[in-house]
Amino acid sequence: MMIYSKTELGQTALRDRSLGLTPRQRSAFIMFDGKRSADDVLKATAGLGVTAEDVSHLVELGLLVVSAVVLPPLPGPQLVPASAQSVAGAPSLDAQAHYLRAYPIAIRLTASLGLRGFRLNLAVEAASDVTKLKELAPKIKEAVGTEKFKELETALFD
Repeated sequence: MMIYSKTELGQTALRDRSLGLTPRQRSAFIMFDGKRSADDVLKATAGLGVTAEDVSHLVELGLLVVSAVVLPPLPGPQLVPASAQSVAGAPSLDAQAHYLRAYPIAIRLTASLGLRGFRLNLAVEAASDVTKLKELAPKIKEAVGTEKFKELETALFD
């Protein structure tokens, strides 16, 4: 999940109201403190009609910047020997290793796309295992190009 903080330009715009943000954009903007995730802010402001596009607009204006990307907790047991994980379809250590290697790369690649990759970046953030990342791989490849995708491809499939 993405955590945004206000830029210096954003702090100034908030004080002097120079950019003419809509009330819902201003409300969301105020909540970005470098600690709350974009998902948390969107949930808190959903009643006002704030959307991911509003957040993208704030980023595009240079008012917000990504201050952190927080990896979601891995599903299932993490310190179980591989031999014990073969029951009931639990993920293998190999699958978890691929996920741990590929997830940060996928986040970095999709975050570098800016506004046009915002939804893809959200989809990557929601991917909780290597299978879901592999499902998103063709979209990521199309968005970033074959050359940049090679690093992710290696992490996912090798």
